[in-house]
Amino acid sequence: MQRRSSILAFGRFLGGFVLFLTAGLAVTAPAAAQAHEVQATIDVTQTGAPISKYMYGQFLEHGGDIVNNGVWSELLVDRKFFYPVTSQAPVPPPVLSNAAGNPRMRRVPTRWWSPVGAASVVTMDAHAPYTGEHSPLVQLDRHEPHGLQQSGIVVRRGKAYTGRVVLAGSAGAVVRVTLLWGQQARDQQTIVLRGLGATYRKYPLHFTAGADTDDARLEITGTGAGSFHVGAVSLMPADNVEGFRPEVVAALKQMRFGVLRFPGGNFVSSYEWRDAVGDIDRRPPIFDPVWHAVQPNDVGTDEFLTLCRLLGVDPYITVNAGFGDAWSARELVEYTNGAATTPMGQWRARNGHPAPYHVKLWGVGNEPWGDYQMGAMSLPQFELKHTLFAKAMRKVDPSIKLIAGGAMPDVMEGADQARRINGQYIPDYLSAADWTGQMLLNCLDTIDMVSEHYYASGTMHTDIKLQKKVPIVPPLSLIEWERAPAVQVRAKYEHYQEYLKRIPALRAKPVPIAIDEWAYFGGGPNSYKTVPAYAWAFHEMFRHSDVFQLGAFTFATAMISSNHTEATLNPTGLLFKMYRDHFGTIPVAVRGNSPQPKPVFPAGGDQPAVNPGSDTYPVDVSAALSDDHKTLSIAVLNPSESPQSIRLAVQGATLASAGKLWRMAPNAIDATVQVGKPPEVQVEEQTLGSLPEVLTVRPFSVNIYSYPIP
Repeated sequence: MQRRSSILAFGRFLGGFVLFLTAGLAVTAPAAAQAHEVQATIDVTQTGAPISKYMYGQFLEHGGDIVNNGVWSELLVDRKFFYPVTSQAPVPPPVLSNAAGNPRMRRVPTRWWSPVGAASVVTMDAHAPYTGEHSPLVQLDRHEPHGLQQSGIVVRRGKAYTGRVVLAGSAGAVVRVTLLWGQQARDQQTIVLRGLGATYRKYPLHFTAGADTDDARLEITGTGAGSFHVGAVSLMPADNVEGFRPEVVAALKQMRFGVLRFPGGNFVSSYEWRDAVGDIDRRPPIFDPVWHAVQPNDVGTDEFLTLCRLLGVDPYITVNAGFGDAWSARELVEYTNGAATTPMGQWRARNGHPAPYHVKLWGVGNEPWGDYQMGAMSLPQFELKHTLFAKAMRKVDPSIKLIAGGAMPDVMEGADQARRINGQYIPDYLSAADWTGQMLLNCLDTIDMVSEHYYASGTMHTDIKLQKKVPIVPPLSLIEWERAPAVQVRAKYEHYQEYLKRIPALRAKPVPIAIDEWAYFGGGPNSYKTVPAYAWAFHEMFRHSDVFQLGAFTFATAMISSNHTEATLNPTGLLFKMYRDHFGTIPVAVRGNSPQPKPVFPAGGDQPAVNPGSDTYPVDVSAALSDDHKTLSIAVLNPSESPQSIRLAVQGATLASAGKLWRMAPNAIDATVQVGKPPEVQVEEQTLGSLPEVLTVRPFSVNIYSYPIP
């Protein structure tokens, strides 16, 4: 993730929804008017490389609680006691100067464990802790309950909750675990535990809430003689799906998005994967120095691969090439893919997963070009490191596909990384600051795909003369605002064409691009506004399907609107689902009589020489055949705020006399889908007769027409 890009890392961690709100002013700009009849010809005899299902992929990173709260079902915070039990909010460790975050990311916990009884009755015992650096030690009293508690737990009336508590203590201790959902004596349920001993033991928990509240409390208290330790505690809704939130799994599964990337992202550069396998309660909690948050290590490799199975998608694992080493990466490949007779395969089998996972997609590091990454190094050094990783990983499984960490001139400029390497704001091709170019030039044999990232902005642009990002004044028209993500795709395509000219070996062994982080911020939470922009980005990727063969949107959780107990696809999720379900896989040529206008800004860096889009301005058209060539789908995007018409002709095939239309066309561009409220956006389905000669599409709408080919 680009620290110095126009999208601040902090905003990206929050989902980016509140950034660049001034972009909304662009909606008031005049819409493009049609000065002549726009015509388009769909030629089904001219086909491109298949569109991979991976283009609809998603990305999950352990950035704060994106995973722990977003998809995992755990209701408790700091369940393995990284922080001490205290009456006041605990103080997090200091932010490292080279972390991806910055001091404003210093987040004081909003929920924590506090003592029941005097503060002195609970101490943190560092001698032989159950996990991590210490475990709570509670001194008992025969008459007054002593222990610890956590509030702010969300429960619902009649819903069952299960979990466990890990205890050790004096034989005379009587421990009570109580879930409280109100102020009355009847508003609670208690489990009494006896027979503690010197060895830690897991005790099951089961509660049924008697009311709805977002502020239930769990108490672990004891009476009697002596003391007791709490090693770990967990509480989840009983309907969790192998630890994951069922409503989130159900929503995301609808999208069939092909591939899921994990665990980072910047997070991976300081991640020790071995800490997150094995007994989930024994895994040590760690403080992530990248996103400045406690990670319980509950969702590790096995859990991620379980989630991929639940969602029906392929896994894509990024290994730690920051602080990490080739040996650790090799062991992770063996843990996931090795036979149960191998050392790591045996460990996996002991952890309950005897069969290999057969993970094929592996990223070697994340954004290694950034000086903010943990373990950042020079490009020549990283080329050597990448090669060492590749050889070690392929030795375990020669069939894996390796995705190298790249950064074309658009990224090295946007993140202001080229300037520190060779003084150029926009690096020359194959110069010392052209990270992707140098990787392709020197490591091609160990690269199957190259990772590229972008975070588009509709309010900032590159000023080549000033050599910096500057605000866009006046604001872009709506069409140009919606074009911004596709502009970034086009820029990468043009850079790739330059590499093909300069690197003969790349022409002999093409290495496709994996845009495994991408997003556009500024539309607002769960807003439709960015939907046409994402459709345009899809179209530009589809037009060059030989170059772009994988995507991973930041983040999968940005596809849904959710609260603590509900989740539904938001407009972005609905768009991804609509294209995955109804758009074809074999792109076909689209010709038109109305070229897109020239780019707004001069070419260079993240600004392409040619604007993205079909020759059908002001609309954009993309078309594709199904795998069996028996269905033609035509996607028509209207990014303007006025209705637009286009005359269509199809060459090379005769379409059936009946077809269907799927359309996203809300009444307002900032319409939303939010749980608990009537949806303002939906995918409309309509049965049609013959394909009309002239299509008229609504303002800022996305339309997919589908017709069988008899």
